[in-house]
Amino acid sequence: MTSLTEADDAERGESNALEDTPMSSGDPVSVMAALSVAYSWYLFYLKEDRVAGLFVGLWAPTLLGAAAYFQQKELYAKLEEGLTFA
Repeated sequence: MTSLTEADDAERGESNALEDTPMSSGDPVSVMAALSVAYSWYLFYLKEDRVAGLFVGLWAPTLLGAAAYFQQKELYAKLEEGLTFA
């Protein structure tokens, strides 16, 4: 059984927005950041190498910050070109 909104979307020919959204450059970086956190926990708690665990743990905010910077840089470049509504 479909809900009313799904039926309305189907009548208008609209598809799910998540299916149409391209993968952004932040998606792989988010995975790498999560993996670095997991690896830092492994180093810190299981290997008991606290210095290396802290060092690797700092990779996550660095990666996310760099990804955010490049996404903003790309957005500003698009804004300088001018907004177009197609």
